[in-house]
Amino acid sequence: VMRAIRKGLQGAGVPVENTKGEADSGQEEVNVRYTDALTMADNHSIVKNAVKEIAWANGRAVTFLAKPSTTKAGSSSHIHQSLWTTGGEPLFFDAAAEHGMSSKMKSFLAGQLAHAPATTLFLAPYINSYKRFARGTFAPTKIVWSMDNRTAGYRVCGADSKAVRVECRIGGSDLNPYLAMAALLAAGIDGIDRDMQLADEFRGDAYQGKGNEIPATLRAAIDEAEASAMLRDALGDAVLGHYLHAARFEQSEYDRVVTDWEIARGFERA
Repeated sequence: VMRAIRKGLQGAGVPVENTKGEADSGQEEVNVRYTDALTMADNHSIVKNAVKEIAWANGRAVTFLAKPSTTKAGSSSHIHQSLWTTGGEPLFFDAAAEHGMSSKMKSFLAGQLAHAPATTLFLAPYINSYKRFARGTFAPTKIVWSMDNRTAGYRVCGADSKAVRVECRIGGSDLNPYLAMAALLAAGIDGIDRDMQLADEFRGDAYQGKGNEIPATLRAAIDEAEASAMLRDALGDAVLGHYLHAARFEQSEYDRVVTDWEIARGFERA
């Protein structure tokens, strides 16, 4: 099935670099060659639709639910970001700086860290999204940055090269790529515009360390996004209001449902 998926995507003009098995059985990773943000969002959407259709044609079903199993690791959508001039020069690279990180890159990353509680709504848009943020599952729980550290919410990759970039590891496989990239870009650009200073790198196991927590529930993420002047300025009242309303509806629908867990847990106990 994965061979059919790779060939189908290549035939559709999506430059798949590789696919590989991931943490648990049936879990696959698809890596697509980098391009500009809008084209990547388009490619992301094509990938998700094509994977489902090709799998169905081969007698299989695919889900992009972030956490479809209680006992298995969730699925993510890590977003790698770098800024370039129209002439093809990397704005994040400074050969004379530590790790090759330019001052612009540091401010961009600082902005993403500062606004991470608010942008989480667009990286984890559903109730189920937040069950993915579990210790020891390669999904982050802390808003910290680190060099090539998969326990951190933000990872710097490609150090000391023109490929140096920011990887946001907060996003789940259920995100909308257009909204996620828009929110992340807005946060990073705000960091540059305000010349934000980057906090010290986190070293070690972020699950065990100190740092601001990623919102643990959709309800908490809604509150953070609603209070964000940055998101309101970047998206506008109407757009932000629309997605806040959708998220609140998602939360209210969940709140009114009696789950199987509640019945199993409390039917005899209560």
